Amino acid sequence: MGQEIIVTERRWSFPILVLAAILAMGTPLCTGCREKGPVEKAGEKIDEAVDKMKDAVDPKGPAEQAGKKIDRALDH
Repeated sequence: MGQEIIVTERRWSFPILVLAAILAMGTPLCTGCREKGPVEKAGEKIDEAVDKMKDAVDPKGPAEQAGKKIDRALDH
């Protein structure tokens, strides 16, 4: 009489798990292996030129320069 049975509802957990799995598998297909177009390449060159001008006006310290070299090496 004094005992209660606690029932947890799991009706939403499985569909959410399936949806998350589908999204996780589909994301690389949408963002993967595409080549950069001419406009994107031109934009990157402009960004690099602006960075070089900023460095000439306000030189960075050795740690920031090392970080920038790492970013460029990783193509970020």
